Amino acid sequence: MGRTTGHRGRLIRLGALVAVLVPVPTLLAPGVAAFVPHDFAPPSWIVSVGDSYISGEGGRWAGNASSPAHVDALGPNAYADSNSAYPVAGCDRSTSAEVFIGTARGQNLACSGAGTATVPYSPRSPFKPGLDFYDDHAGHIGQALALEQFAAGHHVSAVVVSIGGNDFDFASIVEDCVSDYLLSPSFWKNHCDDDGAVRAAVSSTTVRTVSDRITTGLRNLAQALAADGYDPADYTLIVQTYPSPLAPGAAIRYPESGLARQTVGGCGFWNADADYADNTIVPTINSAVRAAVSASGLPDVQVLDVADLFDGHRLCENTDHKLQETDLSSWRSPGAADLSEWVVNIRTVSALAGPYTIQESLHPNYWGQLALRNCLRQAYDSADRGGRCVPAGPGMNAHGEPRALLR
Repeated sequence: MGRTTGHRGRLIRLGALVAVLVPVPTLLAPGVAAFVPHDFAPPSWIVSVGDSYISGEGGRWAGNASSPAHVDALGPNAYADSNSAYPVAGCDRSTSAEVFIGTARGQNLACSGAGTATVPYSPRSPFKPGLDFYDDHAGHIGQALALEQFAAGHHVSAVVVSIGGNDFDFASIVEDCVSDYLLSPSFWKNHCDDDGAVRAAVSSTTVRTVSDRITTGLRNLAQALAADGYDPADYTLIVQTYPSPLAPGAAIRYPESGLARQTVGGCGFWNADADYADNTIVPTINSAVRAAVSASGLPDVQVLDVADLFDGHRLCENTDHKLQETDLSSWRSPGAADLSEWVVNIRTVSALAGPYTIQESLHPNYWGQLALRNCLRQAYDSADRGGRCVPAGPGMNAHGEPRALLR
């Protein structure tokens, strides 16, 4: 699909005049520098919005290992939000996040724990910006408003979105499944696939509700850019599906009996529940995302399907390893990405004293983030900026990322 350069041309022509005649309004949160008109000119920017699967949560760890030091790719300041114009505590944005593709400048506005609607700050709840125009006039704004403010001073050519998982309460589903695994014996398995709360979370009613919320969020993003004078043909909205993070039951390399599947593998699911997650939960969430894209009616919105990208490198899959299960000494060793899991362990007691955190569980790790980045770059550089991205075998590309193929 073609894209005009009308917005970019207008901004270049008007930039100097605006700089001379009109003072730049201060629209940003306290402590954030105002944008200046000369930033309207190229290069282009790609902006990420949404939740933890695109913010970079989990991106500190290049695989899983018994010794954190052997897989610590980014260090203790991994989630310092240093690459965002809008720092928000707890958003856990990392430098390994996929938006930093290189062929366009990247800006990360996504936030770990975010849903489609903003959750205001309260003493019991941290602030989580949704895909809306929330503004409490105390420095807390929604991601659509953050996009509008950023795009007012930068040429945004694409916005990539990952949203919906938290609206399905995916974390609670995982908690239920792991609890059922740990608290029931192998001779009398308590499965989560028949738990009322889990079934309700992926029911047709929930799918319709969440899909409607995503649709509203996508329209908010388009509205934000329209407010800055963007035409629909000036940018692409790239909506990303969720990769399947956990191997199906038959492909898990740890036995169901005993507790090693969780204490060693960090994947405490019964086989049937792992199958349910892979065959039902993730596809259901992705179906809601696709339905929202169709319902949005937006003229230049594309789907980047990464559901199968981690196949062969999912958590506990029998084709990959923890680092201590190999002859490699560190994540920097040649071939580490080929042998490693690309998803962070499910954390329980191991997160109590750090450096791990519970919220990193089941998120793309450093290698997973770079694989997603490879896919996003290929999509961004392609004709329509959408498609299905799959693993492309061992080895790395010229950017040091796991190989992937966009179809």
